Amino acid sequence: MNRHCDPLSHQDRSPEPGGCPRFDRREFLRHTTLAGAGLLAAGGAGAHDDLEPLPTRTLGRTNAEVSVLGLGTAPIGEGPVGLEDAVEIFNRVVDRGVNLIDTARIYGNSEEALGHVIPPRRDRLFVATKVSTDLADAAERSLAESFRLLKTDYLDLVYIHSAGSRNIDRVLGDDGVLDYLVKQKASGRIRFIGISGHNRPGNFLRLLETGQIDVVMCVMNYADRNIYDFERQVLPECRRQNVGALAMKVYVGIKGGFPNHRRAQVGCVTEPERMPHAMAYALDLEGVASAVVGPYTLEQALENIEIARAYQPLTPQDRDALLAYGRQLAPELGPRYGPVV
Repeated sequence: MNRHCDPLSHQDRSPEPGGCPRFDRREFLRHTTLAGAGLLAAGGAGAHDDLEPLPTRTLGRTNAEVSVLGLGTAPIGEGPVGLEDAVEIFNRVVDRGVNLIDTARIYGNSEEALGHVIPPRRDRLFVATKVSTDLADAAERSLAESFRLLKTDYLDLVYIHSAGSRNIDRVLGDDGVLDYLVKQKASGRIRFIGISGHNRPGNFLRLLETGQIDVVMCVMNYADRNIYDFERQVLPECRRQNVGALAMKVYVGIKGGFPNHRRAQVGCVTEPERMPHAMAYALDLEGVASAVVGPYTLEQALENIEIARAYQPLTPQDRDALLAYGRQLAPELGPRYGPVV
């Protein structure tokens, strides 16, 4: 199995007919035990103290300093592990220098698990969740539950999720989700407003025109630049407005796209040996502050941290080789996250 793969986070997550097989729990625990053994022998969570800290970058006009690797929580929150294991993995990741936490109400028990992780560290974490709706009333219900589960009285960032699938006219209407989030920001309940998603870059541009968007998180990788191309369509506008930019699906996602997002065993599109270059591609993009990656196991989480810690910009030769490979992959991948326009 490709051991680093980030998940496919999307509001339309229903399994294929007959249900999706889940990653075997015994296999998960075997990987977790093996990966954690060195840490436990060295003294548990404090064993990270002698490591170089993860680099940080400024997240656009938020002025927040975020780690160059963000923790995506969908694959762990949706299974294959239980709550106790999820808490343990999230604790380990945070204790090793990741301060950017990405979750959502739709990510299984991820918010509940994070409610055991966030409170004692609240002042040093940048916590983002999402609302997957066009309308204010649904967003209000979703956020109320997120606040309860995360055990915090404020959120650093709330995204309008799956912006490519939203009805933008409704989002921008008087009873729309954007106006609701603007009011929440004014009240101090949330600090910043974001948009996240996988497709239709044009929807992102329409929302950026409002001037109310502080952060964008979208698919940016060496292959999907040839399909959705957020890099050249949306990222320049983020730079112009000093909107913070975060890259997701930096490993090109799981094979088969959304239908396989719970099938950890199918692996990522990107092979393990290319993963350092894949992350470097995303972090090399001008304006990108962090790569948000969701692990399925502790082993994956720790390896992603080491890739981020060792990040160096790509050489021109390595970049050219990676982009050439991405151009070969793109026709096979196709617009698996939904329509391009």
